[in-house]
Amino acid sequence: MRRDTGAAALLGPLLAGSAQPHQVRRAAQGLGLPERGRYAVVVLGAPALVPSDGDGVRWCWCGEAGVVLLGPGGLAGPVARLGEAGAGPGGVSPVVGGLAELGLARRLAGAALLTCGPGAREIVALDERLPTALVASVPELSARLVAEVFGPLLVLAPAERALLVGTLEAWLECGGSVGRAAVRLRCHRNTVFNRLRRLERLTSRSLSHPRELVETVLALDALRLPAARG
Repeated sequence: MRRDTGAAALLGPLLAGSAQPHQVRRAAQGLGLPERGRYAVVVLGAPALVPSDGDGVRWCWCGEAGVVLLGPGGLAGPVARLGEAGAGPGGVSPVVGGLAELGLARRLAGAALLTCGPGAREIVALDERLPTALVASVPELSARLVAEVFGPLLVLAPAERALLVGTLEAWLECGGSVGRAAVRLRCHRNTVFNRLRRLERLTSRSLSHPRELVETVLALDALRLPAARG
């Protein structure tokens, strides 16, 4: 990862959310960036080669955090270039309106990074992972959610637990269709139905009850997190 000591010194207070107005002005002047503009922050989980400026996009880096001044194409281009450069895992913040908002963007990018699985090389935008980021941002609550919802599953043999969780994941990815999930899992639809019913009995939560379904899905997101797997 390229590092510019001067840029890092100017960006540090902005990314920490502690910059005073005069520090924002000094950073803008020192980096040649507008105080107001369409910015996003990327936080990488590991050192990596990062893309250079181009296509109207400006990059500045401070350690693992990159500030990008967006061109007319929005976030899609910079995120794709990070992936092409082999960077990752990484979290990307929503777009903010100026340098003074980089502290918020840094926190949101960090929340997106928390949703990346172990060994993942993906670059994920926060807006694509909002429920998972919400769960991941409070580890104590996510651990409690897993224990409360999936506690009875966690005492099953690993293969049996994986079968039930995998069936639930397939069913969700297929929009709640038992038939489509059966095709994906290469089993009879009654097998999928029976596994889901067993999961409901173990969790004491109905997949047909909206509030209980939301709780189950959030617990599944929490279960996928690195801390839960460890």
